[in-house]
Amino acid sequence: MSLNKDKYSIENTDYTIGQDNVQKWGFDVHNSVFTISAGLIVLFLLTIMIVDPATSKAALDGIKWNIIGSFDQLFMWAANIFVIFSLVLLVSPFGKIRLGGNDAKSDHSTLSWLAMLFAAGMGIGLMFWGVAEPVAYYTDWYETPLNVVANTPAAAELALGATMFHWGLHPWAMYGVVALSLAFFAYNKGLPLSMRSVFYPILGDRTWGWAGHIIDIFAVIATLFGLATSLGLGAQQAASGLQHVFGIESTISVQITIIVLVTFLAVVSVVRGIDGGVKVISNINMILAFILVVFVALVTLAVSMGTVPTTIMAYIKNIIPLSNPIGREDEAWMHGWTVFYWAWWISWSPFVGMFIARISRGRTVREFLIAVLIVPTLVTILWMSVFGGVAIDQVANNIGTLGAKGLTEVPLAMFQMFDALPLGNILSFLAIVLVLVFFITSSDSGSLVIDSITAGGKVDAPVPQRIFWASIEGAIAAALLWVGGTEAIQALQAGAISTALPFTIILLVMCVSLIMGMRTEQIKR
Repeated sequence: MSLNKDKYSIENTDYTIGQDNVQKWGFDVHNSVFTISAGLIVLFLLTIMIVDPATSKAALDGIKWNIIGSFDQLFMWAANIFVIFSLVLLVSPFGKIRLGGNDAKSDHSTLSWLAMLFAAGMGIGLMFWGVAEPVAYYTDWYETPLNVVANTPAAAELALGATMFHWGLHPWAMYGVVALSLAFFAYNKGLPLSMRSVFYPILGDRTWGWAGHIIDIFAVIATLFGLATSLGLGAQQAASGLQHVFGIESTISVQITIIVLVTFLAVVSVVRGIDGGVKVISNINMILAFILVVFVALVTLAVSMGTVPTTIMAYIKNIIPLSNPIGREDEAWMHGWTVFYWAWWISWSPFVGMFIARISRGRTVREFLIAVLIVPTLVTILWMSVFGGVAIDQVANNIGTLGAKGLTEVPLAMFQMFDALPLGNILSFLAIVLVLVFFITSSDSGSLVIDSITAGGKVDAPVPQRIFWASIEGAIAAALLWVGGTEAIQALQAGAISTALPFTIILLVMCVSLIMGMRTEQIKR
């Protein structure tokens, strides 16, 4: 097997990474990546289960906060670089490059494509934090951004701007860098759809050796831990909603039952593949989300629509002060929120980036970046303006439970806001369904990504392998909840965030490698 080093293209279409793939028991896996990833995952989980979960959480939290405190400037400047890099690419001549070549056609309609990338990227996060985060910043629940005085008009404005800062261009730029790099080297240079392929211009044939193995192993671990964490925390939010609406007590058994249900539906989805499973569920997601946000906007029209321009202006006004890590008087807030978020998004970037790459063949680089950067940011502005604006209005005017008590339980904040609106119970029920459906899309798309990485970059892993990874995600979340409850899940989250440090370096190098690859591409005039 040989590679054309000038064009980075594979001459033998049967080439597999390191020629280390093993086909056995209905699986088709890259032996080194699969075996080591699985071994490290098992070892990590046994450690959490054998050692007292509270002790594990404390130890991993210590590592996490040491990383956040020591490398805060690295995370902050890297996030800014990813935004600038993506925007420059968008307007540069490289924007004309089509992923897959000049004659490549898109595999999915634009609406389905947008629905899938948004659902996989952060749809569930908007459900969890859309109310809680703006209220937290407004009320000094945990510090305030830029040391603004809590419970003031200035705090209300900055709360919306700071929330958008965490959910707008910066996280999507992180996803975009990974997704674009993977898609370019897979579809334009013929390399396997795997994290290591992006570094061929720098590593050369060492890409197929242990340097590449390590990159892919990190990607598998970060993806699986991130997904299992989200399943566990999401089950707790859904269970809290069921208790709030129907009086069903939010016990560990109920949470595990939710995980089993979500995992079963995710297995069905991954067996059906992207077209028959992931795309269908993502489209359902977007329809339900659209109905929810439009209804809330209509019944609170004066508040929600008046908040949209406020959110836009607050985001534009504060994006540079919030992006600057030097001389911050609100360092505790910056560490607890911004740097934590950047580490979390970076730890998720291999998963979300690879999934977006899988569904983006046929798009130009410019079209891709508009869809990945601009469109989600605009949608998030609407979402946060409606949910965040209404929630802040309730707190400011002492309306309902949220107004009377403020932010007490993050998983319940959205449901408490709905209580003060017409048809609140129906809205809460729709929100519970939407939370569950968003988790199904996260689980099934994540399973497809792990399948691809552990299969050496192949995009069509055998069905038993898809079922295996989808089931493992649910099993890990359920086992940790059963053994250690919230503390075990948070320990896993701390472990996932700790992987963000090496991935930050990997993503910065990825930007260089992508430019090196694009310079060899013939740009259509």
